[in-house]
Amino acid sequence: MAAKRDYYQVLGVGREAAQDEIKKAFRKMARQYHPDVNDAPDAADKFKEINEAYSVLSDPKKRAAYDRFGHAGVNGGASGGVPYTDFADIFSEIFGAGFGMGGTSTRRARSPRRGQDLQYQLTISFEEAVFGLERDIEFERTAVCDHCGGNGSEPGTAPVRCPTCRGTGEVRTVRQTFLGQMVNITTCPDCRGTGEQILDPCHVCAGRGTVRKTRHLTVSIPAGVDQGTQIRYTGEGEPGANGGPPGNLYVVIGVKPHEYFRRRNNDLQITLRLNIAQAALGHTADVPTLTRHGEVSSELAIPAGTQPGDVFTLKGKGVPKLRRDGTATGYGDLHVMVEVDVPKRLTAEQRHLFEQLAETLEDVVIPPANQKGFFERVIDWLGGE
Repeated sequence: MAAKRDYYQVLGVGREAAQDEIKKAFRKMARQYHPDVNDAPDAADKFKEINEAYSVLSDPKKRAAYDRFGHAGVNGGASGGVPYTDFADIFSEIFGAGFGMGGTSTRRARSPRRGQDLQYQLTISFEEAVFGLERDIEFERTAVCDHCGGNGSEPGTAPVRCPTCRGTGEVRTVRQTFLGQMVNITTCPDCRGTGEQILDPCHVCAGRGTVRKTRHLTVSIPAGVDQGTQIRYTGEGEPGANGGPPGNLYVVIGVKPHEYFRRRNNDLQITLRLNIAQAALGHTADVPTLTRHGEVSSELAIPAGTQPGDVFTLKGKGVPKLRRDGTATGYGDLHVMVEVDVPKRLTAEQRHLFEQLAETLEDVVIPPANQKGFFERVIDWLGGE
């Protein structure tokens, strides 16, 4: 007969190991060598050895006797066995919460559960995003069956207690192992944990108690929403189970791009193209602005000598600024960036005029390195995008 190994060696810990370290080592090795998860021929023997070592080292009195007299001091083994709480924790980790020595199920199938959330994608125009709107939407969700009232049985009948689990919603399987009696608790396969069976299913919902219905809802989209904004409608999601609360509906906003407006937070941006004479001599331009009633032109005075990339601001012509409660506190601005259109083709008269102009202008110069050029100003205007 082979001599017994040192208990500390069995668990892979030192003689000065604390109780927490010993317990941690035992749990790790028990999970590794339990016969139900390890098919090795010697798994059962190793598991017995681990159990024996831990039963001694986890007991302060037995451990003291073992440290002084060795195996003889504890009569060669752990007659008391491993504490039940340790085995219950280990078996729960290996096999799930329903496996243990007479443990009970959490009965999740019968507990109240919140309904699932739903998501609806709503695409709106650029103007609608700026000023808000109301929109009627339709979506499908689960609803209680009106015919059976949600119990799944034809009217005049009622569910009966499940004979398989006797109304508990659980099925227990007892196994005898070398460690003692093991009880495996699972959800009843016949009633799926409800504890009831339907003998005469509702012909409308086929016994489910729920049906799919189209829901009509008017949603209010506040002014100033942007791409990806989510608006929550509490309780408009899927219904809860076993008396649980319903989920929520989240309306996710998509915004169509505008023909010439861009948006940056609460400000709007637009590009104004001038010819070279307008930029040099100055000009009064009609700039489109957005209102609740459509586009309205606003006059913008362009001073003489305006350069490509110059930006002019029309105050209060942007997007409403919203509080958390959806009320507006003011408006952003409209930023107008100037582009100068240099003609690619000239008439003879235009060429002559430009030649005369060229004789009066300075020659080409290199600007200072710290002076922002056209492209730098464009990047600033776009906010670094």
